[in-house]
Formats: sequence, C-alpha cells, structure tokens
Amino acid sequence: MVSLRNICNCFMMVLGFLAISTIASGQAKDTIPVLPPGVEQPALGPNDTIPVPAIIANNQLIPSGTLEWYWVTAPYPKHLLKKRQEWTRLRNAIYVTYPYARKSGYIINEINAKLAGVTDKEERKKYLKTREKELKKEFADPLSNLSVYQGKVLMKLINRQTGNNCYEIIKEYKGGFTARMYQTVAFFFNSNLKQPYDPQGNEREMEQIVQEVERMYRL
Repeated sequence: MVSLRNICNCFMMVLGFLAISTIASGQAKDTIPVLPPGVEQPALGPNDTIPVPAIIANNQLIPSGTLEWYWVTAPYPKHLLKKRQEWTRLRNAIYVTYPYARKSGYIINEINAKLAGVTDKEERKKYLKTREKELKKEFADPLSNLSVYQGKVLMKLINRQTGNNCYEIIKEYKGGFTARMYQTVAFFFNSNLKQPYDPQGNEREMEQIVQEVERMYRL
C-alpha cells in the first residue's frame, strides 16, 4: 500500500525537478545574446564556453578586443633631423619678420604709387625724406635686434610684398651709389640686398609658411 507520506515525497521530487529544469533553461537563455534582425547566430562548439567581447561586422558576430597602448619611439635619422632643424629655423624667422615685411611693403607700395605721378626731382626728394623718417621711426629699433639670418628672410619677404628686391628699392629712393654702398656692407655680413623670391623655386617652403601665417591674419 502506498502511504500518503510516499505520495508527498514523490510530489516534492517532481516540483524540485521542474524548478531545476526551469532555472537551467533560464540560465541557458541568458547566455545566448540577443542579436539584431539579420545577424546570424554563430555555431557553438564544445569549447565555446568562455565569454569574450564581440562586435557585429557584415551581419556576423565575431570576437573582438582592445589591446593596451604601447608607445614606440625611434631616433630621427640625421639627415631628416637636420632638415627639420632648418625648416624650424626658417619658420621661426618668418613668424618674427613677416609683420615688418607686411607693413613696410604696404608703405613702399604706397610710396611707389605716389611717386608714379611726380616728375619734379625736388618734390620727389622732399616726399621721400618725409617717408624715410616714418620708416626709421617705425622699424629702426625692432629691425636692429634681428639676426643676420632673420635679415635675409626679411629682405626676401619685402621682395615678395613689393615685387622689388631691397637693392632696387634703395637705388630708386637713395640713388645707385647708396645702393652699392649698402650692398658692400651686406656682403661683409654674408648677405645680399638682391635677395630673390621665387615661390615655385628655392623659396617654395618659405611661401608655404608665409601662406600659413597669412591665414592667421585673415581670421
């Protein structure tokens, strides 16, 4: 005869089995990620039990991870280092001298426009003298602090702003003798008043830096 106690025990065992099955089924469902529509569920192998980060690429779920950052440094090659130093020196010189070239170029162009209609020598001389005082007052002290290299860069920039090298400008305003005298002085400082400016040739790098500076003035 089956006792009431045995029936109760069997009923409790059935409930326990059902509870364990439900929990196991819930856990299995939790381990399967919910994928967007159109993304295929990858086939699981017998050892696919380690959870890893994943991304969706081309509607495929693939493992993905991010590596730690590692910094790799290498010394500059000597020839590239020298080139970079030269470029940095040129860029610094342009940043220092461009404001003077810009302002002096404006004044020189204004003088040229004024003298274009003046034929009387005395009147030209009187006008140039007044503008010479203005130029000295504006630039004498700042330009005296420039290095020889910065002075060369400035002469190239003045050529760029006016279309004339410094020798031609001095010759036009002060005469050929004065221009030759200043050219001789410049020669002893390993410089040249006839600094050329070819934006497509030797001054190509300079032109690129100047355009960089000019964009700052337009902001």
